[in-house]
Amino acid sequence: MDETEKKWQSNVFVLYLLGFLFTLHAALPAYISSTFLSHFVTERLVGVLYIISAIITILLFALVPKILRKFGNYRTMLWLLLADLVSTLALVWFQNYLFISFFFITSFVSIALIGFNIDVFLENFSSNSFTGKIRGTFLSTSNIAWIIAPLIGSIILTNSDYWKIFLATALLLLPIIFLLEKNFKKFRDPVYKVIPVKTTFLKIFRDKNVRAAFVVSFLLQFFYSWMVIYTPIYLYTYIGFSWREIGVIFSIMLLPFVITEAPLGRLADKRWGEKEVMSIGFIVIALATGMIAFIQIKSILFWTALLFVTRVGASMVEVMSETYFFKKINLDKTDIIGMFRTMRPWAYLVSPVIAIILFGFGLPIKYIFIALAIIMFTGLHWSLELDDTK
Repeated sequence: MDETEKKWQSNVFVLYLLGFLFTLHAALPAYISSTFLSHFVTERLVGVLYIISAIITILLFALVPKILRKFGNYRTMLWLLLADLVSTLALVWFQNYLFISFFFITSFVSIALIGFNIDVFLENFSSNSFTGKIRGTFLSTSNIAWIIAPLIGSIILTNSDYWKIFLATALLLLPIIFLLEKNFKKFRDPVYKVIPVKTTFLKIFRDKNVRAAFVVSFLLQFFYSWMVIYTPIYLYTYIGFSWREIGVIFSIMLLPFVITEAPLGRLADKRWGEKEVMSIGFIVIALATGMIAFIQIKSILFWTALLFVTRVGASMVEVMSETYFFKKINLDKTDIIGMFRTMRPWAYLVSPVIAIILFGFGLPIKYIFIALAIIMFTGLHWSLELDDTK
């Protein structure tokens, strides 16, 4: 093994570690944020805060190529990490709802943009023949963080001391900043093309496969956003689980992301087509999510099993959509990659709007999961539209 290959392997390993730590940073407060915010504003206004965060994120993503051309990926990510650090620490100390809202939005936006920075680094060390393996391993490594985060959170969170979660979240940024500075300070940026948003949109719209990949990603992020915002509220407020119990449920629920994604990524490189796995995943998500509306019993075992199945489907869709997209799009197309990463904020914009409308009709919270299941079934159309990469 020559020095170049050793350096490549070292960088990829560091990215796996960085991805794990950053995901843990994002995951620790993810499932408690909506409940935390509901102590300062109504459940409806919690959705509004997510909507505002999403709008700002989408607007900033349109400027990403210009920002990267001026500052580079390393410096941009460093400043975003520092902004996230300040915002998260502010959530520890402030109790005023205006300050809480401002710093929550700042942290949300920073996390979304940092995810794009990591994409640029990761894509730089990927090639089509290894995209599935690298993306699958990266997702599996990161998703270990999603598994342990609820457990850590349930241990830290006693007597609704949410500040402890945000303090732990802030401290996780310190090793991330260290790894970034030590390993990627001399990162050679590719040429970031500044392309008008309209042009980027037309390129996406005209390519049937890329267009379908965008819709699939949006639907998956829609599922995540809806579940992240409303499942904790439903389990805590309406079913009556404690945070300790919810932590156990969520940790087991997220195991499929670690168990399935790396093997599926390797199979996508060698044997299977992405569209078939995506389609099965959407069916599993829809059926399991729809069942949530009909379950009222307070059983840890039953709820863990049901939510586990929803994530089996989600993990299938996630790794296949990531693999497919990055086989189709190279690093020089940062405008399209940036637009692809806006699917998460778009989902956080659209899903609370739909939920607020449903609540406005007096629909009980449990029935919004039926609406989510119906929306997930539409993913079948778009996944089957894709042409396999083989």
